[in-house]
Amino acid sequence: MSHSSTLTTFAQEHQIVGLSEPSLEALMKNEPGYTIDKAKSFLAFQKRINEELLKHPVIICNHYCNWFEQGDQNKAQVREFVVQFSVFSNLFLIAQLHKTINADTLEGMHASKEILANEIGVIFNDQNTDKRTKDYLNAATNPDIVSTEGSVEGGLFRFKAAHFEWLYRMAQKLSLGFSDIGKRRHGTEPTLFFCDELTRIYGNEDYLISQAASYAVENWAAAGFWNQLIKGFEKFNDTSEIKLPLGFFTWHALIESQHAAHTQEELEELYFDRDIDEDKFIYYGNEMLDGVAVFWNGLEQQRKQLTE
Repeated sequence: MSHSSTLTTFAQEHQIVGLSEPSLEALMKNEPGYTIDKAKSFLAFQKRINEELLKHPVIICNHYCNWFEQGDQNKAQVREFVVQFSVFSNLFLIAQLHKTINADTLEGMHASKEILANEIGVIFNDQNTDKRTKDYLNAATNPDIVSTEGSVEGGLFRFKAAHFEWLYRMAQKLSLGFSDIGKRRHGTEPTLFFCDELTRIYGNEDYLISQAASYAVENWAAAGFWNQLIKGFEKFNDTSEIKLPLGFFTWHALIESQHAAHTQEELEELYFDRDIDEDKFIYYGNEMLDGVAVFWNGLEQQRKQLTE
């Protein structure tokens, strides 16, 4: 019997189907804090999360992204979207730095640094990347093929690999200069509210609040909005003389499902390691998603004002 099959059988026998493999492995090994009773309590908590957090409107029905996916946007709407997204992307570094500083374990700090370092240009060091691809990355750093696997440990730093620079190359196609994007002064009130909420909640000193926000953000990011944006941009490219490079968006679409899986494992580890205030976790997770919703609702109002 394979290891995976063994874990499945164990979960079925103890009525704890739904836990991640790392949690099941820890239960089988009787690691400290891991008990069947606590596993069942977590699954009840997960049911609450699914009902009370993951059904937030910004996850299940994002009106702006539903519109954007249709590909009916004009150039002015695309330009303003890129400007606002560049502000979010750039100011996210502040929130991620706060999350790194406020980590309550070395492992947590490492996990936060992985994201921060990758954002500013450290390419994931994927041991499976063949030499030809590595040589290409050294020369060009094309986000369409930059690895979504591995760790920044031993990774290469390239200015061109910074996520903001991917957006900048896109912005240039829309006649936007470096001084036209990314700065706080370019953000609308809704965009800046979202960025400030990221720093306040996602980067909070209270580790439980930070983890609740992280869990919420990653599940929002994995819910499909990246693919909706890609479809909209592809339709725009098909009907416009402007051909926008989409590497920033295609790369994120690939990596976000992995982030959500890792965040789920982190939540389970947190639950088994300490006593969790479940109401507090769900409350701050929703508060973070409320901030996300303000951002998208702001874009929705803005695009209506820019209708030709």
